[in-house]
Amino acid sequence: MAPATLTTRVRLDPAPGAGPDEERVRRAMDVVIDPELDEPITDLGFVRSVEVGAGGPTDVTVHLRLPTSFCSPNFAYLMASDAKDAVSALPGVGRVVVELDDHHDSAIINAGLAADAGYRGTFRHEAEQDLDELRETFRRKAHTAAMERALTGLLRSRSDLEEARVGDVVLGDLPDDEVTRSLLRRRSEIGLDNDPASPVLVDAHGTPYAEGDVPMALRRARSTRISIDGNAHFCRGLLATRYPGSEADQSERPDPDRTFVPLTEITTRPTTSTKELPA
Repeated sequence: MAPATLTTRVRLDPAPGAGPDEERVRRAMDVVIDPELDEPITDLGFVRSVEVGAGGPTDVTVHLRLPTSFCSPNFAYLMASDAKDAVSALPGVGRVVVELDDHHDSAIINAGLAADAGYRGTFRHEAEQDLDELRETFRRKAHTAAMERALTGLLRSRSDLEEARVGDVVLGDLPDDEVTRSLLRRRSEIGLDNDPASPVLVDAHGTPYAEGDVPMALRRARSTRISIDGNAHFCRGLLATRYPGSEADQSERPDPDRTFVPLTEITTRPTTSTKELPA
């Protein structure tokens, strides 16, 4: 398997008066993030199909799919709702229909989306948490994971930096790369400033940790990041198993350390015949 590479997508701005096309619709959904896996649904292969012009020249129908039929209904609704909002915001788009396929709550979610009922209107008494509260919870997790990636990368690149001293690292110490830019985006999403003098290792409120708490805070952040990365890796495999060929719609997740190895690489690895063993 080739090393994972980061796919960079460019948003296409339609010409004035231009109607929607499939590529623009898909790129519009690049901003829709799976809240638990912290990746765009377009990278994960969750967009099953896009049809433009079925009901009218500017109408759009999108079908989504998930790795299992029992993926959390609140996550499923959030992604489907965000996809509808993202596509509806495109210039020149008419009626937008977004439907979730093969989920145990597909009928409820699709009816709620069609009626623009909102999360609580769709699930009524079963809605345990407001959708905005759910988003905030996962934005904080995404920030924690991004923070750990940036600090771990810095530790690996600087032999003079000890783990116990990462509490002294400020944003201005980080390299100008995609990992740092991702961290800055995550900080902005939860309302933290991006002043170069601001400490990197902070809680969700921007409060730095006491010196003695720094190693444990970094370990907890690492646990969060590994959990997100592991779930994303697992869900990609489940989707490919459930929908053969869907892996072609997935963008490989960067994993330079080869933390997660596909089972196929283990189970299909060639073995040495006993006849070839040295005497």
